[in-house]
Amino acid sequence: MLQSDKVFWLFLPNTMTRGMTQYWDESMERLNGPDLKEIQEKRLRNTVIQAMKIGYYQKKFKESGIKPESIKKIDDITKVPFTMKKDLRESYPFGFIAVPISDVIRIHTTSGTTGKPTVVGYTKKDLDNWAGLIARNLTMIGLKKGDVFQNMVNYGMFTGGLGFHYGAELCGLTVIPSATGNTKRQIEMIHDFSVTAIHCTPSYALHLSEVAEEEKTDLSSLKTGIFGAEPWSETMRKELEDALGITAFDSYGLSELYGPGVAFECEERDGLHIWHDSYLVEIIDSKTGEQCTDGERGELVVTPLVKEAMPLLRYRTGDVTMKIEDGCLCRRAGRIERITGRSDDMLVIRGINVFPSQIEHVLLSRPEVGNQFMVYVDRINHLDELTIEVEVNREFFSGELHDLANLQNKLVKTLHDALEIRTKVKLVEPGSLPRFEGKAKRVIDRREIY
Repeated sequence: MLQSDKVFWLFLPNTMTRGMTQYWDESMERLNGPDLKEIQEKRLRNTVIQAMKIGYYQKKFKESGIKPESIKKIDDITKVPFTMKKDLRESYPFGFIAVPISDVIRIHTTSGTTGKPTVVGYTKKDLDNWAGLIARNLTMIGLKKGDVFQNMVNYGMFTGGLGFHYGAELCGLTVIPSATGNTKRQIEMIHDFSVTAIHCTPSYALHLSEVAEEEKTDLSSLKTGIFGAEPWSETMRKELEDALGITAFDSYGLSELYGPGVAFECEERDGLHIWHDSYLVEIIDSKTGEQCTDGERGELVVTPLVKEAMPLLRYRTGDVTMKIEDGCLCRRAGRIERITGRSDDMLVIRGINVFPSQIEHVLLSRPEVGNQFMVYVDRINHLDELTIEVEVNREFFSGELHDLANLQNKLVKTLHDALEIRTKVKLVEPGSLPRFEGKAKRVIDRREIY
């Protein structure tokens, strides 16, 4: 376990109000200057000690000639090699766990680029810290005891559902774990239980508003919407607020960094606050790996400072943003710009990460299909739809409708099992899809991020 001091693991409820600003843990949320640097560096040193229990980091430090004890100051972090998602995937299942498996009390997984997911483990301390960070976020936007919170995200192996669930309970909200699906029932619960706050993807919220209008259901109890897991713009914010009569807030997170709630908008809604006592932030040029200058967009790199089961050093998120250096009116330290895109080829489909290489892995495992496929992403009635055109292998192509229907059904099921989302599959004749002289362009994203 990490060596700790009184403030290292503790997230005590301390909701206070200064004017209209509310805090869950005011001393930590407003930590800045030399005090913030002191706690960051102390936690960084402890995190390096914890990370050195992992074989991957032992090897990387030895190869790079880095002594763990040389990482003392914030600027020293640049000596450390980056950690990539593929590193986590290649260490499946428990290669990045730094504690005995008996101390891991929960496991989540995220989608990987091939058949194997990324495994994320949590100790009791980790779950307490995560809930405390979520409680900060919810309190920051004015939610408190008496609010009814409907959590309309996946409660399975992904982190979205349970992360918000325990944080919302910690700060005294009444939680409805409605999960995903059954939109009419979701609307009924909002109405019947006088729900005041919802959490879901922005595209699903728009779909929900349309169904509520069709059903002529009154959703006037709603006042707050928390949306994340996919990109959305200021134009979409206005549409959500007009359609649902809410104030909409952006939430950002990754399972590798606990889950949702890594960064969050305050009531000013001028960038995302990232909790710098718990996360050390860098912005790099994704091609060179060099640090970006202030005000320059680049790839977000994060070193979590309070993770026990799965400490990471310089984790490359793939998300594009920049630091916002000037202070916020809420007086909390540290902000980043809302995420503007990706530095890799990952797609976000209904809140789930999908890599083209995952799709390729599934398709090429079937002898009946050829090597060529195309992926089309559309937004229909505010929901993302994935359509995959795949050539049938000439050897298996008979043109018999029965045979093609069977193959199509098999591919739909196999893709659903691998991706955990519904897809459409269209089988096409051998040689009918485009060929590319250079790098193949397999994905056509026809959505408008508005």
